[in-house]
Amino acid sequence: MRELPPVVNAPMARIAGGALAAAVTLAGGLGFIGGGYGDATWVDEQLDVAAGVEVGVGFITWALADRVAVVGRVLDRGVRWLWLSFGDPSVFVRAAHDRGGAVVICQVTSVAEARRVVDAGADVVVAQGHESGGHGRDGLPMSELVPAVVAAVDPVPVLAAGGIGTAADRERATGLGAAGVVVGTRLYASHEALDSDPAKHRLVSSSMTRRTTVFDLLRGPEWPAGHTGRALVNGAVERWHGREHELRAGLEVQRSRYRQSAQVDDMDVRVVWAGTGVSDIHEILPAGDIVRAIAAPAAPEQRAVPASARTVPGTRPGSSRSVRP
Repeated sequence: MRELPPVVNAPMARIAGGALAAAVTLAGGLGFIGGGYGDATWVDEQLDVAAGVEVGVGFITWALADRVAVVGRVLDRGVRWLWLSFGDPSVFVRAAHDRGGAVVICQVTSVAEARRVVDAGADVVVAQGHESGGHGRDGLPMSELVPAVVAAVDPVPVLAAGGIGTAADRERATGLGAAGVVVGTRLYASHEALDSDPAKHRLVSSSMTRRTTVFDLLRGPEWPAGHTGRALVNGAVERWHGREHELRAGLEVQRSRYRQSAQVDDMDVRVVWAGTGVSDIHEILPAGDIVRAIAAPAAPEQRAVPASARTVPGTRPGSSRSVRP
């Protein structure tokens, strides 16, 4: 049996590469490579970077419809942790269990979705609150979603996601019944994350985020209805959020301008995905230091929040949870 560690990194597409994933695991967490839309060559390269360290790989499930083979490819390379988000995971869960018994983690944004993925065979569920950076839904906050999912899928372990970047955040999440936490934005602002220095410095200097479809329109691909992406507010968001119909009218021109701006790291235009916990980021650090700090006991001043914000009546405290190897 495998014990889930207290900290797992979000498989941020093309941000969480092999170096970041390996650093998380070596610091006592569980690292994931962000396989995103299923670029097999890129995933192979990042697995090579992490060679010798146990890491998992995460994919955007709906994007695998015409790239089914990539899942088998990573399993054949010995990956034993598979993370699936946004879509029906059934066929991939069966493949993972049949080909070497990999552990399958499924990310959800509602109780109904949690029940469906468990019925499909998920070994671990990630309850993603609307505070999370990157793609998700305008659903429940983490503090409400986690205890509801824990109650719905017990005894399947649940990891909490959404605005988590400190030890106090982790303690509050485990107080809601989570077996551990998922950290994304805070690890984006690490030395190992695969993005430019200007993007990382924006995470340090910014605090305003918004859920929007603007960047999916500008850079593609467009996501299924109901999904939005939480990102730092910049000029592109201020110009186009709420005016998406106008953006669509001149989309090809605006996409060309976006590509040009992204190539030169124009932070007023290009996207930097970020959750609400970005306001707690004050410096760029090694990923291992970030993981160890979040896994450590919270300082007393970090715990200075109302008890009602830490627990929900009727929920059980978090504890170490195990899954099959």
